[in-house]
Amino acid sequence: MPLNNERPGSISSGGEDQGSDVESSSERCDSFTSASDLDCSQESFTSNNSSKQCTPSSSPPKVLTLDEVMDSARDLSNLSLAHEIIVNPNFHFEANSTPQDSIFQLVKENLHKAFWDILEAELNDDPPAYGQAIMLLGEIRETMLSFLNPGANRMRTQIMEVLDIDLIRQQAANDVIDIQGLASYIITTMGKLCAPSRDEEIKKLRQNTENVVTLFREIFRVLDLMKADMVNVKINHIRPMLLKQSVEYERAKFQSILDKTPKALDNTTQWIKCALEDLQSATSSSEEKQTAVPGPFQVLNMAFLHVLTWDHNKKTLPETLMTDEGRLREIQEQLQQCQAVNEVLLIVYSTIGGPIQGLPPLAERLKRMTIVLLDGMHRPDFNLEETLQGVSAQICCELNKSLTERGYSALTPALLETLTGQICCITQNDNPIRTLVEDRVQQYFKMLICDAKPQGKLEHVPAGLTIIKHDLMPVAARFLSLVNYNKTVYGPYYADIIRKLMFSNGPSEERPTEGAVPNTAVSK
Repeated sequence: MPLNNERPGSISSGGEDQGSDVESSSERCDSFTSASDLDCSQESFTSNNSSKQCTPSSSPPKVLTLDEVMDSARDLSNLSLAHEIIVNPNFHFEANSTPQDSIFQLVKENLHKAFWDILEAELNDDPPAYGQAIMLLGEIRETMLSFLNPGANRMRTQIMEVLDIDLIRQQAANDVIDIQGLASYIITTMGKLCAPSRDEEIKKLRQNTENVVTLFREIFRVLDLMKADMVNVKINHIRPMLLKQSVEYERAKFQSILDKTPKALDNTTQWIKCALEDLQSATSSSEEKQTAVPGPFQVLNMAFLHVLTWDHNKKTLPETLMTDEGRLREIQEQLQQCQAVNEVLLIVYSTIGGPIQGLPPLAERLKRMTIVLLDGMHRPDFNLEETLQGVSAQICCELNKSLTERGYSALTPALLETLTGQICCITQNDNPIRTLVEDRVQQYFKMLICDAKPQGKLEHVPAGLTIIKHDLMPVAARFLSLVNYNKTVYGPYYADIIRKLMFSNGPSEERPTEGAVPNTAVSK
């Protein structure tokens, strides 16, 4: 095993599409894993002399200065942004992305209103004052110059000459400044610099015949849109380079955080420790009483399975998963909704039986109806029990309609009551149908996460989950894609943590032989 002060090396890998379909998302899982990562991670588990490139550096506890805290915050921000660009091909910057009801947005709006009120008051003075207006023109000039490519010398010179702030200040002092003429030049230049998608906005600026303050306010609004466009162009430009060096970049940024922040892997260590303890507990309670300790890959896979049922309200995610917290929450919510739909329909088919068997259109209608009614079931204000009452009523109506159309008797009041009661009972943690479905889902994900090529097994859903098969597969593919990329980036850190947890009691403790290690790797 490498020494603790040795850093992970560089690995080049590709990127992934979090919103892609099942096949493409699964295929991208493999694109993150390089041969060197696989070999390196396996050696980290099974050898005391593995490559120096694969073992993370751990930081001793220390008192952090304010500068170190700020540096760590910047590293985390850069890491989060880079990760978002890598895993989300649809990621882009919005000009006005701040929530409207946030305190920051309210303060910003009040400050802007005060600024524009001062500008209007100055221009309405007799004689007019141009201090605020000149400051605006200077800011507009710098913004437009920032849009230019390095070789655009002619336009750069023209902008500097027309928006010569010293000259404009002299014109203002002599009250010969042409604000409308300068605004017209600014709009024309913006039309040359903007993306084609902003042509309509430029057209509206040219048609703006209101007062100067309103015109300049609109100019700044469109300039903000153009800034966002420029940022998105740069994001698209750097994305291919980030994809090629994503593993190396993310490891380096994370290592930088570790170097400055003590105990930066505490949550990750506790997460893996819980998985190890669960496996050891399951082994000790099994009939076979196996003496071998759980394999390291088995431990890590169990840890990732825990993420599917993570209680975000009570526990903090491992540090190595923080950049994917939003995506993991979304996956968990989609999975829980799929499970609830499956539980409802299993109850329906086991209760009604033969008269509704072998009718795919009916099964699809019931499923889609239940999905729509359970949409948003994870919102804090969502009343699941009340909603399940409505789900039961809608399903009973649909069943009676289907039965009568095919010559069967409608459901009896007693059967309707039984069906409704059983559906509403799935909110109970110990409900047998709920327990069955959750166990089968865990089996499905365990089978996929432990397989070297899971994309070929996505359709192999366990019995009892066929109703939600096509809804479950995209969720599984997306989760596997995130997990595989995470293993590739943070595999050396996981290897170091697992080795310390498993062999911390000294060399006398039994170690897994090379043959006992699954035919896979942390970065698989």
